[in-house]
Amino acid sequence: MAQELKKWALILGSSSGFGAATAIELSKNGYNIFGVHLDRAATMPNVERVISQIKENGVEVEFFNVNAADHEKRKEVLDAIEKRFAQEPSIIKVVLHSLAFGTLRPYIAENPEEQVTPKQMDMTLDVMAHSLVYWVQDLFHRKLIGKGTRIFAMTSEGSTRVWAYYGPVSAAKAALESHIRQLAYELAKYGITVNGIRAGVTDTPALRKIPGNEQMIEYSLKRNPSGRLTTPEDVAKAIVHLSHDDMQWVTGNIIGVDGGEFIAG
Repeated sequence: MAQELKKWALILGSSSGFGAATAIELSKNGYNIFGVHLDRAATMPNVERVISQIKENGVEVEFFNVNAADHEKRKEVLDAIEKRFAQEPSIIKVVLHSLAFGTLRPYIAENPEEQVTPKQMDMTLDVMAHSLVYWVQDLFHRKLIGKGTRIFAMTSEGSTRVWAYYGPVSAAKAALESHIRQLAYELAKYGITVNGIRAGVTDTPALRKIPGNEQMIEYSLKRNPSGRLTTPEDVAKAIVHLSHDDMQWVTGNIIGVDGGEFIAG
């Protein structure tokens, strides 16, 4: 009888918001957790809290404090995972791309120094969109993912809606959704699914960095037919259910987890 593979999840952006909540929720359901995050000393206490909560659920956890969009750091993380898997047959069953680091600047400003630069635009799309492709490529060729793996990436209404200063991130979210569809198409024959999760407005550290976030929260509270904002835990629970072995036929979608906020206009 073939030895059952130990199941792991890889969370890109694991120290806060959707990534942290999903890591904790998956650990409650028996997933061991690899987390990739980028934190300085000031936010490390929160990272330690997340790791502690995961450990309390009786699973293994290993976090890497590196820039997930850096090609050399990605190689180092994957080398470490490969080394660990060499000791015990394992597979990454869930991958979550939840990287929220980009430039919030207008495209056009009366003072040209205040508008987005090519370097800032490229960085935003590289981190928040293109990095998904590069991680999946490397995971695939190293055989760290395979039949039954579920890949998710966090998108938002910003892929199709306009908000002041949000242009570069909006472009990244639109590109990310295109990458999701293409990856889903190309990986379907290998039994790997890829879906986007479009969360409703959620009070996370990333949201708090957007100029005008208070008005965004107020507006969302008024229009959401369920009467509240989305929480990271709402998203985490949805990802756990979508990761089930029976969800093989769900791929290439942008799935709303928002209490009906999107349809309310």
